[in-house]
Amino acid sequence: MTREAAYWDGVAELWLRERPQVLWRRHSDAVNRALLERWLPAAPRRVLKTDLFDEAVGEGLYAFLAARAESVCGVDLARPIVAAAARHPGLEAAVADVRHLPFADGEFDAVVSNSTLDHFESLADLRAGLAELARVLSPGGTLVVTLDNPANPFVAARGAVPRRLLERLWGRHGALAVRLAPSPLGATCGTRRLRSLLAEAGFEVAETGAVVHCPRALAIAAADLLERHAGRGAQDAFLRALRALEGLERLPTRAITGHFVAARAIRRPS
Repeated sequence: MTREAAYWDGVAELWLRERPQVLWRRHSDAVNRALLERWLPAAPRRVLKTDLFDEAVGEGLYAFLAARAESVCGVDLARPIVAAAARHPGLEAAVADVRHLPFADGEFDAVVSNSTLDHFESLADLRAGLAELARVLSPGGTLVVTLDNPANPFVAARGAVPRRLLERLWGRHGALAVRLAPSPLGATCGTRRLRSLLAEAGFEVAETGAVVHCPRALAIAAADLLERHAGRGAQDAFLRALRALEGLERLPTRAITGHFVAARAIRRPS
């Protein structure tokens, strides 16, 4: 097992033991579903999801994808996440690195990659991931991808924290870190650079956007408090307020308020 895989296995075990951010995950899943409702083809034959974290720790996107596609396959580098996600009947779950996928060329009609490729330490790895996604997509297939937005103030602040410090926090105070501290920020890019990388990998970019416009770190902390100290009515009101903030997507400031940049891209013919 590589050091990278061992690290994510440890993070996954903490998440699955502590079960944090249940309320926040409801909002995150809703935002991602709304994006896919707009961008994913109506009836793809076979869909690949490039991580299974959503499905392991919450409802995730599997039910939505399964209702839309003939079959859904998901991969994750962390073995505990794959094992937990396998509870969804019909999901083909496998341990795999998105840079080296165990699938044939052109096997999928659509790929959903929400905040997966922004966990690597270099843009070279991000490029390798996009090239591999292009390989397993059929010509004309759709990729929906999101990455941490470096122009967002919270993402920028997180990126300023040394990776070693965050890893030390996880190692010493895992139960607290899993509730409030994000994993280390990997290599990412803004919309313009993402367009360039997608074109380089063999994609035609159809449209771009940004999602998750609430102040994410503050929202996660507030959601954690509400989970432990408030009733269902207050929690539902909180989720409605978060959904209202997604309306910021329609403003010119969306490139700053969005926690993630998003793109819909079409695989060019070989």
